[in-house]
Amino acid sequence: MGNQYQIIDLNTWERATHCNVFRDSVEPAFCVTFLAEITPFKRAVKHKGLSFTMAMVYAVCKCANEIEAFRYRFVDGQVVLFDQIDTAFTYLNEETGLFKVVNVPFLWDMQHYCELALKTAQEQKAYFTGPLGNDVFQCSAMPWVTYTHISHTNSGRKDNATPLFDWGKYYEQDGRWWIPLSVQAHHSFVDGIHIGTFAEKLQGFFDQFASEP
Repeated sequence: MGNQYQIIDLNTWERATHCNVFRDSVEPAFCVTFLAEITPFKRAVKHKGLSFTMAMVYAVCKCANEIEAFRYRFVDGQVVLFDQIDTAFTYLNEETGLFKVVNVPFLWDMQHYCELALKTAQEQKAYFTGPLGNDVFQCSAMPWVTYTHISHTNSGRKDNATPLFDWGKYYEQDGRWWIPLSVQAHHSFVDGIHIGTFAEKLQGFFDQFASEP
């Protein structure tokens, strides 16, 4: 059935002009890469016995869900705002070296989400279970490279407004651990200021989560 959404009235929506300008662009999405410190977060995730990858998916999708700009989509030509966005992430089949795409409903409790996500990923046999819904955030870890830039394949669909979140190999420098993160978003809905808000919110979550009992 999917998550609930409201249809946006473009006659009264303040962003309507900006949306239409970027919607007609040859490449309407843009991508930003930044560094985040995960020193205490990494330690806390290990202490709680959670999968680091699933903890990252949770952290990213929680923070993105809290920012309205990341919940807009195009549905049947209309602009809509979803109440909540679920998760989709890649998961390696170590026997074949191929990735499967796993869909998991977003849960606001981190422990429960990580347990459900890991169980679903391990039990899923198919590489793809069907086309991704409009109401997901796509996440992908690339823990083999500490990259400074990333690009994505382009389906050619200008109305594909699903944000993509990636992270690379974390590394230690002067006793602190850092991880590169990338956000690709549709410019009709997301500006640089929103990615800045996301980066700040995510860093705040990393710092706050580490202090939880």
